[in-house]
Amino acid sequence: MVNTNGWPGSRSPICIACEKTKTYRTRYATFTKTKPTPVSIGERRRPQPEGRPGYLRVDTVHQGDRDEVKGVYHINAVDEVTQWQVVACVPQISEAWLEPALQSMLAQFPFKIRGFHSDNGSEFINHTVAKLLKKLLVQQTKSRPRRSNDNGLVEAKNGAVIRKHMGYTHIAAAHAERVQRFYEDHLNDYLNFHRPCGQAEVLTDAKGKQRRVYRLYQTPWETYQKLPKAGSYLKAGHTLRKLEEKARAESDTEAAKRMQQAKGILFAELHPARRSA
Repeated sequence: MVNTNGWPGSRSPICIACEKTKTYRTRYATFTKTKPTPVSIGERRRPQPEGRPGYLRVDTVHQGDRDEVKGVYHINAVDEVTQWQVVACVPQISEAWLEPALQSMLAQFPFKIRGFHSDNGSEFINHTVAKLLKKLLVQQTKSRPRRSNDNGLVEAKNGAVIRKHMGYTHIAAAHAERVQRFYEDHLNDYLNFHRPCGQAEVLTDAKGKQRRVYRLYQTPWETYQKLPKAGSYLKAGHTLRKLEEKARAESDTEAAKRMQQAKGILFAELHPARRSA
């Protein structure tokens, strides 16, 4: 086949050369942007607890890498109204480890869980977590774009609690179970019954501008006690009397000393070289 320019085929070398020019690409080339695949899991909005406990803010904290080997992952869940906090530890972020860890964490809260809010990370925005929350009748929400404060509460607790107690030094994934036992046996109860935290008070000025002030410091348990109809939010098997007995079983100072002793034993096992030095 010969075209009108005398060249075999459908196009001449001149036409091919023209197509490579910037002018040709600008005038004749068309580009289609890749359309993002929508993820239907979780609703993009801020939770609205309306003074009711059970609306959790959840995030993960990675304990760093060493020689390209991943460390443990901490899972942090904080109730928005009372600041009741439960922390867990897993060797890696996968369905096999995450699902039982979340089940254990949700079971440790004495009140009914109504909402589960996280950022858009795939560790929480997936069908496994969605199925678990749906089974428990828990509403799942996720942070909105360009709204950095949507998950600000739990992110602040990442530093004030997890980084304060666990530090930044690498902890090998093999120690995840040992860290988890420390959380369940010591840290979580200390955080909720013996560690005061600032309770935000929203003030509105004459112009309608709101700001948060922190003048009240009390434990999450003390905050929960003051809620209207506090007993109605509890799970079956939990009563205000039992929780009060647990809180009064030891003083805040005694609980802190016991927790610190357990943490010292834990870190001696995690970092034996530091102990020998």
